[in-house]
Amino acid sequence: MFAFFVLTLRFMIKIVSVVGARPQFIKAASLSRIFKSNFANKVEEILVHTGQHYDTKMSDVFFNELEIEKPRYNLGVGSGSHAHQTGEALVQLERVLQDENPDAMIVFGDTNATLAGALAASKMKIPIAHVESGLRSFNMKMPEEVNRVITDSLSSFLFCPTEQAVRNLKHLDFDTKKKVSGLNPLVLNVGDVMFDTSLFYRQKASRSILDVLEIKEGQFVLATMHRDFNTDNKERLSTILKALDELSLLIPIILPLHPRTKSKMDEMKIPAPKNLRFIEPVSYLQMLALEDGAKFIVTDSGGVQKEAFFFEKPTLILRHETEWTEIVDNGNAFLCDADTFKIKQAFSYLLENPSFTYPSFYGKGNAAELICKTLVDHLS
Repeated sequence: MFAFFVLTLRFMIKIVSVVGARPQFIKAASLSRIFKSNFANKVEEILVHTGQHYDTKMSDVFFNELEIEKPRYNLGVGSGSHAHQTGEALVQLERVLQDENPDAMIVFGDTNATLAGALAASKMKIPIAHVESGLRSFNMKMPEEVNRVITDSLSSFLFCPTEQAVRNLKHLDFDTKKKVSGLNPLVLNVGDVMFDTSLFYRQKASRSILDVLEIKEGQFVLATMHRDFNTDNKERLSTILKALDELSLLIPIILPLHPRTKSKMDEMKIPAPKNLRFIEPVSYLQMLALEDGAKFIVTDSGGVQKEAFFFEKPTLILRHETEWTEIVDNGNAFLCDADTFKIKQAFSYLLENPSFTYPSFYGKGNAAELICKTLVDHLS
């Protein structure tokens, strides 16, 4: 009996999944669900939370709603500069990897937690699987772009959400990467795991949030803003808030206030707009309900851009570039940056009820299944 038990353990694949921020909780939920339902006897997944999003409304509630186990490790990195977050997470992740000795690490997206995970695993010769690989804004001033480029260059499994992402990876030196990881790097277009999650949880998203806020479906605009290039620049932040405040006279605009944005408004003494309606941060299911119910969406978030597309909502993007180029090229989204004229022009256009098409850019809703099966097949 004992010999059989030891033999069974030897053939379990141990995978460490690293998360740190809201979008990563959502992506990880899709994979965790498949690992448990399809590969419970083959895979042990260890979830590690760096603590980049540590506020209860930005962290704990997502684990509860997504019905995934709380992380085995919470590193408590918290807020701070990019160097502080990355460095602290890197030091603590190295200890976790030494203790757990996993067969692979999964990292998601483009945060400091992503970069720290990739660096820690690569130093220990642990294969890295990058979910949402190949995205590019081609703006190296964005910390997220730096994180993407480095993580892709270190990864052995590059799971791309779109064909464009695959094309963006063609320049990588795979021969060098093979020497680092010992595995032939694998580039696959699997589709978007956030599409999986949106489809799965859309039916669970209660519209009660609309009743609580006393707003009606299709009769409000949803806005979000949290990127540092908008929140940390007083001129940009003031310009965007002023434009949205004026546009709120045309149609109610609901903005769940990110802790970072609130902190910067207080720090820079930017007064709260009179017409724009701030609300507390919302849960994932509440956010889905707001996105699904909005007339259109204003955001600087890459994840919200996609969720808007999934729900067939046009988007006004508060950036001058995006990683999700296909939605702009197809006319579903408009790049407005922090330009008052562009914001008002696009906003007025979207109020006129233009019609759009929504092609299947992001797969068939089975990205998590493809990712999990690929990892099991190659790591067994």
